[in-house]
Amino acid sequence: MSQGLLDFGPARRIYSVAELSLEIRNLFDQRFPDIWVTGEISNCRAAGSGHLYFTLKDETAQLRAVCFRNQARYLKFKPRDGLAVVARGRVSVYESRGEYQLYVEYLEPAGLGALQLAFEQLKQKLAAEGLFDLARKQPLPVLPRAIGVVTSPTGAVIRDILRVLRRRFRNMRVVLYPVKVQGDGAAQEIVQGIECINRGGLADVLIVARGGGSLEDLWAFNEEVVARAIAASKIPVVSAVGHETDYTISDFVADLRAPTPSAAAEMVVRPKQDFIQELDHRARRLTQVVRYQLSDARHALAKLSLHAVFQTMRTRIIERAQQVDDGTAMLDRLMRASLHSTRQEWLRASAGVVRYDFRRVIRSNRTRVDECRRCVADTFRRVLLNKRHRLTHLADVLKERNPQAILQRGYSITRDAQGRLVRDAQQVELGADVSIRLARGELAAAVRGRRT
Repeated sequence: MSQGLLDFGPARRIYSVAELSLEIRNLFDQRFPDIWVTGEISNCRAAGSGHLYFTLKDETAQLRAVCFRNQARYLKFKPRDGLAVVARGRVSVYESRGEYQLYVEYLEPAGLGALQLAFEQLKQKLAAEGLFDLARKQPLPVLPRAIGVVTSPTGAVIRDILRVLRRRFRNMRVVLYPVKVQGDGAAQEIVQGIECINRGGLADVLIVARGGGSLEDLWAFNEEVVARAIAASKIPVVSAVGHETDYTISDFVADLRAPTPSAAAEMVVRPKQDFIQELDHRARRLTQVVRYQLSDARHALAKLSLHAVFQTMRTRIIERAQQVDDGTAMLDRLMRASLHSTRQEWLRASAGVVRYDFRRVIRSNRTRVDECRRCVADTFRRVLLNKRHRLTHLADVLKERNPQAILQRGYSITRDAQGRLVRDAQQVELGADVSIRLARGELAAAVRGRRT
């Protein structure tokens, strides 16, 4: 019976989790595409990707929020826990966790401007690092050789600075590093100007300046990179940004703050006339001091010269001077006597030299040399002739006694089988072999008989 009953109830639609999340997401996107939300930040954290994750809460509720890197890098302040803010963005669903959250595109402090908050945050940070301490401030040089200026090359600021410097010290050398003083890239150009003048040692003092304006106009001088470049400067820096009531981070970090650019020019160098007057005053003062010292020294010398010790010293000096004169006169006499004796000896020696006939001595020696040469030649010829006669005689004797000559006369030399000379017939046996040396040739023979 139940099978026959008809079911007229509404048809069911079953959603998957992803489908339901997508439907809810579409509802949020349609209903809250651009909203403003105020609340207090809690659980704020920055991811390594640069995204910011935090929670907005009030007394009874809380809302998760995320600010992606592309939006976070344009924030003028640093979000932190406990800070009341106004956020603009859209509400959507993060499907992976099934949570709805606010995707923040803009964020500003509630009741306080973002730039002002950023200013206070950076001021507190740098103060905690000691960059504002008076102990690290450098004194300005009394008379700089050159003044560096980092500012816009156009406008009233540089004209005012140059006008004041010409009035106070006409021939002062000024080095201008032109930069943008507001807008994108202004902070980087200011940093480059400070570093360039430091690196090249182009100036003894540096003015960083611009005219007045709003907080946004002056913001380049509130950037952290500019503050750190001023703090790292080896050259004293004078900050002259805006009007007297304007304060920037550069003012706190600089070695000296000037209320206006014109005042900065007056601070870095005194009028030239002041230096001239100071030099004249010191010259007069030095002259007076020297005169007083000379007068005192003259009186002291006169007083000392009357002392008995100096009188005795004067007498002794006079005695020593007289002794020196006597010694000088004696030395002069001795020198004259020695010179006269030396001159006499020289005259005697020169007279002997004049009388000595060197040509005669040379001729006599040459004659003796010639006689010795002839004597040596005669003796050598006699010895040589005797040696030649003796050599001829010995050659004749040797020729007569030459065995070969004896053989020519018909004689012979007999040797036994062992090569020994045979002088006696009894030396060889019958039938023994012998060799007979003739004048020409040699015979081999055998002994057949012997006769004694």
